[in-house]
Amino acid sequence: MSTQTPWLSATEEHLWRTWTQLNGELSATLQREMQGDANLSLSDYEVLVHLTDSPEGRVRVSDLARLLQWERSRVSHHLTRMERRGLVQRSECAEDGRGAFISVTTTGRAANEQAAPGHVAAVRRLVFDALDENDVSGLSVALDKMLARLHDVPDGGMSTRAAVQAT
Repeated sequence: MSTQTPWLSATEEHLWRTWTQLNGELSATLQREMQGDANLSLSDYEVLVHLTDSPEGRVRVSDLARLLQWERSRVSHHLTRMERRGLVQRSECAEDGRGAFISVTTTGRAANEQAAPGHVAAVRRLVFDALDENDVSGLSVALDKMLARLHDVPDGGMSTRAAVQAT
């Protein structure tokens, strides 16, 4: 059993640090612009997008938590705040009586429609305008590979430390 940590190369370390800096700065910039343009948080917008993408305009709370990759308690608290602002509404799930549906309201749909053009323009300006077609294609392939790797990790799987020690 080896206890040697396979350190990142200088190129990998640069990429990783740049990636984490980009994630933070891009999220913060998009958050500020969304708040300023549409008076929504990025989280509000993400919830509204999932709801408006649904043909019925509603999603079960448990499914929404999975789509957002949030803990159920975070979803519940966030939805309560959105309900108070009239963006969404809860309704009982007639099929099992335990779950609930979250539906987008007319106000929520209007807020999403107001926010979308500015958000798309910001994403284009901050991300895609900096890349050429080959960059976009290559980055898309790389991100698909990383997501596939993450999806292959079973819930409750071996921690990174245990995996390194097992090699």
